[in-house]
Amino acid sequence: MIILGATPIGNLSDATTRLVETLERVSVVAAEDTRTTVKLLRGLGIENRPELLALHDHNERVRAADLVNRARDEDILVLSDAGMPTVSDPGFHLVEAAAAADVRVTILPGPSAVLSALAVSGLPTDRFCFEGFLPRKSGERRAAFTELADERRTMVFFDSPNRLAASLADMAEVFGAERRVVVCRELTKLYEEVKRGSAAELAEWAAEGVRGEICIVVAGAPAREFSLEDAIARVRSLVESGVRTKDAATQVAAETGLGKRDLYEGALAR
Repeated sequence: MIILGATPIGNLSDATTRLVETLERVSVVAAEDTRTTVKLLRGLGIENRPELLALHDHNERVRAADLVNRARDEDILVLSDAGMPTVSDPGFHLVEAAAAADVRVTILPGPSAVLSALAVSGLPTDRFCFEGFLPRKSGERRAAFTELADERRTMVFFDSPNRLAASLADMAEVFGAERRVVVCRELTKLYEEVKRGSAAELAEWAAEGVRGEICIVVAGAPAREFSLEDAIARVRSLVESGVRTKDAATQVAAETGLGKRDLYEGALAR
């Protein structure tokens, strides 16, 4: 069996009882960085000394098949350096291979930087998306932001403290200077900080220099206002592309918040 184990993102006290119990009994641990895992074992006072295997971005595809075969006969605990494996960390390809081979995969829930940042942000949590690490280069970041410019859900990103100011400046340019942003720094650690403001305000703040692990939470795009005439034109355009009038009216009503009946009747009127 493959066991995904969530590890503390900063505070060792956040390690769950199930994680500690599993670390005490398993004979094999596949870890993003075995040195970090050794520190974790010491910090939690684990007396068990499991076999430690490196599982990282550079070897996961190659190692997955062997680990899946071993998991048929013994439990293999998968750990990232902090948080949940597979979430911007190694583990996905292993789980993918295990699922394809019908090998059981289970999970030890626990700390997650994504959900922690979202929860404390004060931004809407009912619908959100996680976009992983922001690109290193400004041009690629702006392209990514442009694709997300109309995203209505709250967005969560990871970023390097060294690039944070530049990323926020790009964000202000593409999303608009007033877009609400929250920067979560060093979550669960001694110097935890949650900084809220507009994209422009936080870009200026970050320009002074920021340290630590960074999560950025960004408000979704505000709803666009559509005139009834423009929305009806959109329905007619969809109909011309082959969509049934009723279905087109339903789709545009969901996009604009306008009445489906008004859109349907307007599209039929000539």
